[in-house]
Amino acid sequence: MILTALADLDREDGAPVNVVSKLMHVDASFVTTQSKLLEKKGLLRRRSSTSDARVVQLSLTDKTYKLLTTIATKLEALDEFVFGEFGIPGSLELVSKLAAVRHRLESACLKVALEF
Repeated sequence: MILTALADLDREDGAPVNVVSKLMHVDASFVTTQSKLLEKKGLLRRRSSTSDARVVQLSLTDKTYKLLTTIATKLEALDEFVFGEFGIPGSLELVSKLAAVRHRLESACLKVALEF
């Protein structure tokens, strides 16, 4: 999730830890801890901000950009394989109907639980 957030946020100087944590709805300490692990694996860089040394800027490495490109290509192929015959409108309709079924099942489970 951190890598995906950074792919959206990363600019020339990277993105501050607190911005990534807000986007992910998690505590900044979680992003700090996990980003250190990702840095050790060579997936992102951590640098102090040039304007404020207390702020840590995160940015993706070239290795990560290549991995994300590979994953995106594979996901597109998978989507085409799974949903290709439906097209975009049909896929949206299917997802909508599945969400409605899920909601009805949750309501039914709640009713059954209340009866006991």
